Amino acid sequence: MVDISHESPQATARRLLEVTRRARLAVYPGTYAFAEFGLRDFPAAVRADALALVRDDAVWSQLVPCDDPGEELFALFRFHFPAGADNSGFVGWLASRLKQRFGTGVFVTCGHNRGDGGIYDYWGVPAALAAEVRAELEVLTSPP
Repeated sequence: MVDISHESPQATARRLLEVTRRARLAVYPGTYAFAEFGLRDFPAAVRADALALVRDDAVWSQLVPCDDPGEELFALFRFHFPAGADNSGFVGWLASRLKQRFGTGVFVTCGHNRGDGGIYDYWGVPAALAAEVRAELEVLTSPP
């Protein structure tokens, strides 16, 4: 359920920092890339190790482990939020923070697991920034 609230930017930042500290963070080893295949190739082309699968009108795109330097490579992490946590605005808040600190954009792919708090987010950042972003996430998820 998406929460609707009216709060100051400072109150939003405080709330989301607290939600981040309560969230469960998973950092994935290695690098990932998007692999595309035609609509007609579904489901045979789906890889068992794909973390996400999404399509548009022309292709399926799957997020898979990859170390090919010819591909656009990403470091990945995932947030699971506690059940009932008001994480509304989290994606914009963290994406803006990472942009300000490291100059990078991000991609976010969401999923849903009713048995584990509801919506969870996979985040991708350029692989070249993996260590710096990981250090920032450790700060954000550490107790005050």
